Amino acid sequence: PTCGLRGRGRAARALLSLGRPPGAAGAGIYLMVCTARDRGGARPLCPQVQQNVERLFTRFVEEGKATVRLREPAVDLCLSKANVTNLKTFLSAVRLAHQGSDTGVLPLSPLVPAKNSDVEKPKTKMIITSRRDYPLTKSFPFSLEHLQTSYCKLARIDTRVLCLKKLRKLDLSHNHIKQLPATLGDLVCLQELDLHDNHLEAFSGALCSSSLQKSLQFLDLSQNQIQALPIEFCQLRGLVQLRLDDNALLRLPCRIGQLSHLRFLSAARNKLPFLPSDFRKLCLENLDLFGNPFEQPNPLVPNIQLKIPLTLLECAARATVNHRIPYGCHLLPSHLCKDLEVAKTCRCGSACLSSFIQITMTMNLHHVAHTVVLVDNMGGTEAPILCYFCSLDCYSQFLDRHLQSN
Repeated sequence: PTCGLRGRGRAARALLSLGRPPGAAGAGIYLMVCTARDRGGARPLCPQVQQNVERLFTRFVEEGKATVRLREPAVDLCLSKANVTNLKTFLSAVRLAHQGSDTGVLPLSPLVPAKNSDVEKPKTKMIITSRRDYPLTKSFPFSLEHLQTSYCKLARIDTRVLCLKKLRKLDLSHNHIKQLPATLGDLVCLQELDLHDNHLEAFSGALCSSSLQKSLQFLDLSQNQIQALPIEFCQLRGLVQLRLDDNALLRLPCRIGQLSHLRFLSAARNKLPFLPSDFRKLCLENLDLFGNPFEQPNPLVPNIQLKIPLTLLECAARATVNHRIPYGCHLLPSHLCKDLEVAKTCRCGSACLSSFIQITMTMNLHHVAHTVVLVDNMGGTEAPILCYFCSLDCYSQFLDRHLQSN
């Protein structure tokens, strides 16, 4: 049987012992409740039950269910999934004891520990692959660690799922989910999140600032409608595997190099024209960027955003980043903090904010990954990557070296 306690307004502790004699088909189920005052010494069973049992609820006994209401501790002892015959025998013994009958007339057998085969273990895994099997009236077991609800035509994430605090793996693939709730970040143990083949158009920055920062290791956002990922996405420092295939991505996060644990990255069949400069910092085992419309790099045609002389804002921003001066929303306006977080880095190592020279260069993807899926059908493993310069001097030095090498 399954046993549960339901409190009735007062904090209480109970010691419960359930057992069943082996090999006896009609054997009883036995219960002893020890309150704080009972622990000082042994007391007869009947007075304890007589004084402590307030009421018995037996309306659904034929379904293997019953409830015993106790005075101290103030809880309801709820029994379910019990053998009907055994349950009736148990309730009969409790009634006789409650009426003050002598212990010798109670239908009790020796109390022995239950076998492992008799104990129902907490359910840790549930797989649902059709809408008709989706539980609409029953709750999900709170002990679940792995939940898959695929092909269920879900338009949103069930709020009951967000209460499963022990979840380590959540698979919501092949549904119609358009938006992710911020409370998804409350699943503090979540390591794997599969949202493959949904209708997502964005990934919330609030999720990237939640407990998922430390716990999340696997994220599958492939086959959605995402055009860009938020700046906060690179706060998911625990990511090991990231799948972004078959979206509408126009760019990757500019600080993607902060994902120091990332080993598997797949962003095939998107709309990426180039890679961010921070991409050079990655150290991957497997990389797949096949099917993106990468632009032809041309270092001799720069995008000049350089302002001479530099504005006071630019000078202050560069000094803040270069000298690692602490800052935050309690010191600076929030929009300035965001600008500092996405500051560009020149090849000389200096920072630049809104005054820079930008070019695209060719990078062999084997510099950042051990195994590279071909970028195109021509067998190439190279892709254009953004490169920034903080001054005309830095760009001139690069240009001289580039022309000499070619």
